[in-house]
Amino acid sequence: MTLNDRITKFLYIITLTFLTLTGFAQMPIFKRYRIADIPGLGWLAEFYVTHSMHYIFAILLIGLAFYVCVDYFSDRKKEKRPTSQMYAKAVMISGLIITGALLVFKNLPGTPPYSPLIVSMLNLLHLTFCMLLLFYSLIILIIKKYLVQKTINDSDLLSEKKSYFQE
Repeated sequence: MTLNDRITKFLYIITLTFLTLTGFAQMPIFKRYRIADIPGLGWLAEFYVTHSMHYIFAILLIGLAFYVCVDYFSDRKKEKRPTSQMYAKAVMISGLIITGALLVFKNLPGTPPYSPLIVSMLNLLHLTFCMLLLFYSLIILIIKKYLVQKTINDSDLLSEKKSYFQE
């Protein structure tokens, strides 16, 4: 993994962490369950602060998605092959970006009002894509950790067998 890939991955993790945190802060759960009373977390109860931060990190996510697409379709395309994980995450992130953009468009002045059903559907779809991405990423992380640990254990067993036969 190159330095560029590490920086992109770090920015992606930070961006998703703050998008999730500020997204859930849009619902008043942090104040309701007194999480915002913990010293240093009072800003989570401030709607306009979390709303602005959510928009800023959403812009960063769109920029990262655009950068990764351009990077993939440039010369490096020959080095990396698309995986099923990449396709799944691309669909989920695209869904988040599209539903988020429609929700932002709804909030612009002069925009004709959406019906309550459309607003509810957009909110539920946005939340669904968020939860799918979080759970999918967690499952992939657990599976990778298990596979790496299993590979290390298997290679230890193989090296023990080789040393046994070499004696």
